Amino acid sequence: MTTLDQQTASEQAARMRIKDSHALDSDIGRLAQFYRGWASSYELDVGRDGYCGPMIVAELAGAVQTAYLAGERTAIAILDAGCGTGLVGVELKRLGYQLIDGFDLSREMAEKARQTRAYRHVRDDVDLNGPLSDYSSASYDITICCGVFTLGHVRPDGLRELARITRPNGFVLVSTRKSYAEATFFEDEVRRLQDAGVLVTAQCLNDAKYIADEGAHYWVFQVTDKDNAPTEEQL
Repeated sequence: MTTLDQQTASEQAARMRIKDSHALDSDIGRLAQFYRGWASSYELDVGRDGYCGPMIVAELAGAVQTAYLAGERTAIAILDAGCGTGLVGVELKRLGYQLIDGFDLSREMAEKARQTRAYRHVRDDVDLNGPLSDYSSASYDITICCGVFTLGHVRPDGLRELARITRPNGFVLVSTRKSYAEATFFEDEVRRLQDAGVLVTAQCLNDAKYIADEGAHYWVFQVTDKDNAPTEEQL
């Protein structure tokens, strides 16, 4: 096999792993097992496919913080929810942020994130499809979730917990692949949370760059006053 053939085969294998990751049905066991095996080649695989989501959400966070939040960047607390190997954290650190926490379902992916030294704390074995019981309400100025609201991963109702752990008037930044937005009730969930007074949509970048084979929508939500948040029964 020639070098070119090997490169082509590697690129095809990478794309197949990305595709396979979208067929895991949000099952915590299957997701953990899949990413256990993918952690070592994840960054190489998505890099080959032109993955620019982390850079975009970090730059978006910088613009939102500068425009709306008081204080220096070094004092802004950010959570990278579903941090993976730490691609978003590295971009945030480049922009001057220091109080960056992260979590991921996969222990192997989270360990890669720790090794970047971009984060203050990184937790593993955290499932965004359930309550984030280790995180107190109103803990972060900005919460970022990039590459997680995608097919086979986190369900749309995970947005509710991201809003809960974000401070009043803080922001939640989320990317959704176009295929995910079209195949799920994400926009219905957004409307429901808006109607309940949990958050408002401050901005949405539609059909923006994300990865070679597909674009994404980038959502900026502002969290409203916690006194107006609905109870679990109301949601």
